[in-house]
Amino acid sequence: MSTTAATPPVTPAATAVAHANIALIKYWGKADDDLIIPVTSSLSLTLDDLYTTTTVCFDRDAGAGDVATLDGEPVTGKPMVRITALLDLVRDTAGIDRAATVTSANTVPTAAGLASSASGFAALAGAAAAAAGLDLSDRELSRLARRGSGSASRSIFGGLAVWHAGHDDETSYAEPVPDPHHFAADLAMVVLVLDAGQKSVSSRDGMRHTVETSPEYRPWVAAHAGHLASALAAVADRDIVALGEAAEVNAAGMHATMRSAVPPVDYLTDASHAALAAVAAARDAGFPAWATMDAGPNVKVLTTAAEASRLEGWLREQLASDIPGLHTVVAHAGPGLTVTREDC
Repeated sequence: MSTTAATPPVTPAATAVAHANIALIKYWGKADDDLIIPVTSSLSLTLDDLYTTTTVCFDRDAGAGDVATLDGEPVTGKPMVRITALLDLVRDTAGIDRAATVTSANTVPTAAGLASSASGFAALAGAAAAAAGLDLSDRELSRLARRGSGSASRSIFGGLAVWHAGHDDETSYAEPVPDPHHFAADLAMVVLVLDAGQKSVSSRDGMRHTVETSPEYRPWVAAHAGHLASALAAVADRDIVALGEAAEVNAAGMHATMRSAVPPVDYLTDASHAALAAVAAARDAGFPAWATMDAGPNVKVLTTAAEASRLEGWLREQLASDIPGLHTVVAHAGPGLTVTREDC
């Protein structure tokens, strides 16, 4: 008597690729820490060469707990708590109780102020939702990604995206900026990676401390709406000068709020100051070049796609003696989230 081996059950999985975004008009400060509702809306550019690839497979018994690796190393501590919290939202929505295996790879230096959490949690949200069998709209994915990291809400979308601050879970989401003339394709970033190591103060901790103690925070929030309006008008007018000026003023004001906190939070290093001076010199030399910085020492330079490579070379030459180990990335406007369903 012959027997036929039973076919093993198929376990669904999904792989997502999400790209980092750099905020031109910043989000800094939460109105709701649990839901990650920001005090201000924000505007960003998604980048092509900085991205995270994440695979999620709900292949573990519930009691075994979630496991995750990033670039081949186990994820533990607070980062793992954040991953499990997002997976719990997916499990609750999908009505499943399986634990997950999460495998991620980054082209973005982790926790260095280069938006690795944006690409990371956008990829996790997309892969986990698909692996759980959910069919979420882009807006729903943006809201889900936001629960992992606020800036991740914008990495669901390519090109230019605006994150509406909103006032609750339903109204706080990102969406593409209307761009009928494809202005985003004319933009680029020269990323000056001055220090790819982890920050001494996390964005979350620095943000909370600034909001609670900085006398400059509320004045910056009051000016912020004007910065965003100017930036959106510049996009509509295809005016990179106005966009760059709004971005530079907004970022400088954000860092001023940190430095006025008690005690101060200062992410800028000597290398940061040298890089900022070089960007100003580049502009004086005729380059389209405007600096922006997030919570970290690295400097990102908004420029045109046509001038990005030439500007990178000029900046490298100018900074060679001050920053001998300078690493640079030239990035153009990148795509939105992509998801592929598969089996574990």
